[in-house]
Amino acid sequence: MKPLTFRTPVSRLGRMVPALALTALAAGCASVPHPNPHDPWESYNRSMFKFNDAVDHALLKPIASGYAALTPQPVQTCVHNAFNNVADVWSAFNSFIQGRGVDFFNTVGRVLFNSTMGLGGCIDVASMNGSKRIQNDFGTTLGVWGFKPGPYVVLPLLGPSTVRDTAGWAGDVAGYWGMYTAVGINDNVPLRNSLTAMKFIDMRANLLDADKLVDRVALDRYSFIRDAYLQRRNSMVNNRLNKTGTASLPDYSDEPLPDYSDDEAPSAQPPTQPANAASRPGTPPAK
Repeated sequence: MKPLTFRTPVSRLGRMVPALALTALAAGCASVPHPNPHDPWESYNRSMFKFNDAVDHALLKPIASGYAALTPQPVQTCVHNAFNNVADVWSAFNSFIQGRGVDFFNTVGRVLFNSTMGLGGCIDVASMNGSKRIQNDFGTTLGVWGFKPGPYVVLPLLGPSTVRDTAGWAGDVAGYWGMYTAVGINDNVPLRNSLTAMKFIDMRANLLDADKLVDRVALDRYSFIRDAYLQRRNSMVNNRLNKTGTASLPDYSDEPLPDYSDDEAPSAQPPTQPANAASRPGTPPAK
């Protein structure tokens, strides 16, 4: 009598992923007649987009949906804020090498404030006090340094990107790896892997609402996501450049750095009238 064998969803997915990848590559052989100028590899990209979408619906989205449904909202917010607080360290570094001095100090202030008063980043106290989060990455840094974005490309499992952002993503991975090493997490493999998996689950869970919006309004899901991605990345680079196209420090003369203190400034007192005011021309005599 043959022993019973149980096929888990993970094992089935492991056999399905290579088959989907081969299907995507085979479909990519069919060229698009008139590709977008920013998307000359559209035939391949659409095939890889379908492959990523299939994996997402089979694995990532169910996990993220289950996490969002079973985890209390305060816990989700705490996890999301904590990961953002760690990401702000890398954002501050990129602001520094871009020459964005004010953004650098503002982001460092956010990290210090949230790490202490915000219980390790669980509570975004800085945003509550008027310090808005400044997202930054190495792909944006390359754009500030003058590197062109290059063609749009859909990466396996990672999704939308460009040639420049793909190189930037490699820099981001090295940066995060360096932070993990600095705090000793890199040596604790189970903890490191758990945090990495939790990071991806948190990212996917926070895209569930956007995913529903795209399904509701987009006639062509691929084109909608591509155009939204390119516009956002272009905006992130342009916001850090002046009109001449070179990096420069922004003018914050009319926008002071946020005040994190809870003490209110004392109210201004009306100026007192000088004793010799009556001697000035046009001043009515005191009664």
